[in-house]
Amino acid sequence: MKKGISIWGFAAGTSVRDAIRTAKDIGYEAIELAQNETGETSLESSRDEIESIVQFADETGIAITSFASGLYWKYSLTSNDGEVREKARAVCRNQLDIASWLGVDAVLVVPGAVHIPWDSSAEVVPYDLAYDRALEAMKELAADAEKHKVTIGVENVWNGMLMSPLEMRDFIDKVGSEYVAAYFDVGNVLAFGMPEHWIPILGDRIKRVHVKDFKWHTMGMGSFVGLLEGDVNWPEVMKAFRDIGYDGPLIAELSAYTHDKEAMLRHTLTSLESIATM
Repeated sequence: MKKGISIWGFAAGTSVRDAIRTAKDIGYEAIELAQNETGETSLESSRDEIESIVQFADETGIAITSFASGLYWKYSLTSNDGEVREKARAVCRNQLDIASWLGVDAVLVVPGAVHIPWDSSAEVVPYDLAYDRALEAMKELAADAEKHKVTIGVENVWNGMLMSPLEMRDFIDKVGSEYVAAYFDVGNVLAFGMPEHWIPILGDRIKRVHVKDFKWHTMGMGSFVGLLEGDVNWPEVMKAFRDIGYDGPLIAELSAYTHDKEAMLRHTLTSLESIATM
């Protein structure tokens, strides 16, 4: 399993090339890039611009293994506003375009939201309606994903829906496409379940993995902690991954420390190396 880092782990304002160079220098084998509204890897990016990033990564000696997006919190596939839902579909199609230019075979997609716990101003969508809208969107976008040979990885995230492994499994199966799978986030599960239970249930539906850690006792956004500092049962999690035959990258998704922008990157790689041997 390649040990990788999300570009979201770098200090705000870090360029894509600087992130790639730094990740390689520290010792990571892989990096996950992300879609933005503007900038280097964004809705505005051209194919030539993206392919120049690929060339830089190749020359640097690090793999780009997936392409995430934070835009679905602004443009939700389950919004009550039809224009917002259509914009979200356009965001996903752009994400698939860029992923194909990057040469990666998986993107991270938030399938929608019933509510957003950290945003009290966000709309609330009835659960059944959100589910139906998300399912409709995934069925439609599966054709785009298949065209590009890029899998949409539906993330388990704090969006108030797909809250159990059984529901996530059945949602993916209802879409009925090999190009819609799971982007499994180990740390996100701890708020409402155990990752070592989710993994065998989702099985080979898991296309990519995010790793982070979480502490039970506080149960808020501040409960996300450094790898090996929380309550994830890493030996059982890694056993479960091996049992289902997952050998893809482990992408750490953590935030940079306040006073030393690279310390988190170094500490996380050390922890990843330990986790990978468990």
